[in-house]
Formats: sequence, structure tokens, C-alpha cells
Amino acid sequence: MRRKGDQAVTNPCHRRYRGRVRIVLSCLVALLLAGCGSSGSTGETAEPSTPPAAAPARSDVAGTQKSVTVPASACRDGAIQAVGDERRAFAAVVERRATARRAPGGEPIQRFGRENVNGVPTVFGVLARRVDGRCRATWYRVQLPLRPNGITGWVRASEVTVLPVTTRIVVDLSERRVTLYDRGRVVHVTRAAIGTAATPTPTGRYYVNQRLVPRDPTGPFGPGAIGISAFSPVLTGWAQGGPVAIHGTNRPDLIGQAVSNGCVRVANDDLRVLFAKALAGTPVLIRS
Repeated sequence: MRRKGDQAVTNPCHRRYRGRVRIVLSCLVALLLAGCGSSGSTGETAEPSTPPAAAPARSDVAGTQKSVTVPASACRDGAIQAVGDERRAFAAVVERRATARRAPGGEPIQRFGRENVNGVPTVFGVLARRVDGRCRATWYRVQLPLRPNGITGWVRASEVTVLPVTTRIVVDLSERRVTLYDRGRVVHVTRAAIGTAATPTPTGRYYVNQRLVPRDPTGPFGPGAIGISAFSPVLTGWAQGGPVAIHGTNRPDLIGQAVSNGCVRVANDDLRVLFAKALAGTPVLIRS
């Protein structure tokens, strides 16, 4: 049986976290999606400036996937090992609190609680781990849901539980297409609406950090939103810094156009497929 700091998580621990992260939570969907409104020239229904009522939202973090055993090999104390590939990534779930630092034991970047501002579990995307001489993880290098886009930090292994994720999403802006992969294989492809030239969808490597459900599935966000760790590069004054999401829409006729304030819109049926598969921690690549 591996210790909690290891990259693999024992089955009892996994079941414990499955129960926590699948809990029904309330969240303020409009705050997350404030940066996703339409431009006035498109004729699209404007996204509300005040928070709509939000239904309970469920944020699953690898909740139904089996824990992964990583074979131990000879390790040097303090060695840094990359983790994950195109078939499997890892999500770090904050247990009670965690401090992201610029280096292991270094200057703090930001402190995080067990839940984020929307009341869902705080999750990071794992990029690498620092190990001791017995190949046990002591620190994880993680992606952070902060500005500037792409920022990373280090968190203590004792502050998080690490779980496997087999999905990843690729958003191709030039093709206006979203592709979902599972275990390296394409499982769903759909067209998308993207940001305008003035409010572009930011390119880069991100991850799914929260999944939210509006109370009104017929509204401008459709039946759900997959929040990612990216922020609008221009809408810095918006609520929560202008976070970006992949979400549904009440204007499917605009799919395939550049009409949003940075978010990625897909048809509601496609959003349901993505939402069901893309658990928190799923890597997201947005390319031009």
C-alpha cells in the first residue's frame, strides 16, 4: 500500500475522496461565466449582468476512475519527475488547505482552501513531482487557476490527494472545433463559437478546474459549464478576473462564429457529452 504522498492513491483513500468530490454543491455560475458574454454586434441574447439562480452543481474529480499504481524505481532524493502523458493525467485535490509556492519550500504565491469561491473542491493540474530517495512524492508542481495564464507553483504532497484522469480536451480556434480524447482516443468532436478579435479566447495549456450547472438549462450558458484555468487576456475588470469556460448556449445558430467574450460555446447536446466525461483535472489545450 502506498503512502498518501505517493502519486498513486490507495483504494480506501480514493473512495473517501470520491464521496467528497461528488457531493452536491451550490455555486454562483454567473460569476465564473462573467467573461463569456456576447458582443453587441451579433444580436445574441446578452448574458445577464447579475447572477442568475444556480442549481446545485456537482464537481467530480476522477470520481469513477481507478487509482493508478506507478512502479517504483531507483530514485534520488530531491529528483523531479514529469508525470502524465496523452493517455493519462493527474489532478491534485486540496484536502484542507494548500499553499502554492514558487519552488519547493520557497516563497508563497497564494494560499488555497478546500473549496474555491464557487463552493466546489479546489483542484490543480499536476505537471511533475519531487521525490525522496524511496520514490515517494514530497512536492507536486501544479498548474494554478490564477493570473497570469499558465502560472505554475509547487504544493506539498501532504496537502493534496492525487487522482488519475484519462480525458483531455483540444480546442482548435482556427477550425472552431473542440475535440475530446479519452485514453488517447478521440471520443467526441464538435464545432464551437469562440471569442471575438477584441475579446479573444486565450491560447495555452490549461486544465478543468470546476464544473458548474446553471438553474436554467435554457439560458445563455445552456445546461452546464466546464470551467478551465484560463482568464480573458483583456477583460481584467470582470468578476473573478474574467475566467474562461466551455459551456452551452441558447443561440446554437452562432456556433462556428467568433462572437463571445472569450469563452468557448458548443451546442447543448455536445456540452452534455463533454460535461459527462471531462472531470476536474482534465488537461485543456487551446491552440490557434
